[in-house]
Amino acid sequence: MATKKAPPTLNAPWKSVTDIKAALTRARELHAENGKRLSEMNERVAKRREELRANLHDLSPSEQSHILNRALGGLRADLKRESVDARTVRLRDLDALRRQVEQAHAHYQSPMQMLIRDSLGSERRSRLQAQLEHAGKVELASLAALAVSMKDRELGAVLAAQVGRMPHAERPFSPQELAEHLIGDDHLAVTAAIMEVSELAQRAILDDREFEQGRPVDRIGLALRARDRAALNAPDIQDDNQEN
Repeated sequence: MATKKAPPTLNAPWKSVTDIKAALTRARELHAENGKRLSEMNERVAKRREELRANLHDLSPSEQSHILNRALGGLRADLKRESVDARTVRLRDLDALRRQVEQAHAHYQSPMQMLIRDSLGSERRSRLQAQLEHAGKVELASLAALAVSMKDRELGAVLAAQVGRMPHAERPFSPQELAEHLIGDDHLAVTAAIMEVSELAQRAILDDREFEQGRPVDRIGLALRARDRAALNAPDIQDDNQEN
């Protein structure tokens, strides 16, 4: 049974497409920096392990294990203590980016939502709205096809809004389908970008937890989220001067 989509949250903070792209770029930078620092510390532990092993070959396996655990445990504790402030700042900054884009997602729920506000307030859109106020179904359908072929979002926004006010049985075309044609790729790109920021924040948390614990952590949920994002097959997010 289909569920009814909830109306947009009225108090969701606004982020433009350009803002979301900037958040994604920054999240990638923070995630890369986090991974680099953790990798450097793990390499120090691995190097120390090999150095110790080279000098413990004449001991029994249990004695080697005891010495290695004590020495490496002390080194890892020192590394965790020395790096905790920097790691905490990076994780906090990543989580802030995640919260920002996830809250802004309320403004990017569908291509229709994005199209309707596209060029809102423009002089041309106002003229088109006045000119098409009394247009018939045939004219509206013809102009919808023209809007799609010319990628004319201003015309498309006017047509979608006008047809959206008509009873479903009388509509000459689907406003949702029109919006999908005109702005569907942009909607996918924004959705994928928001998902990626969330993934990067979660991945950084798991990487840090793995370093803290010194053993692998469960990443099944993260893998499923990455799979869902990949399934969108979304294009790269682009800067948007029209502030969709």
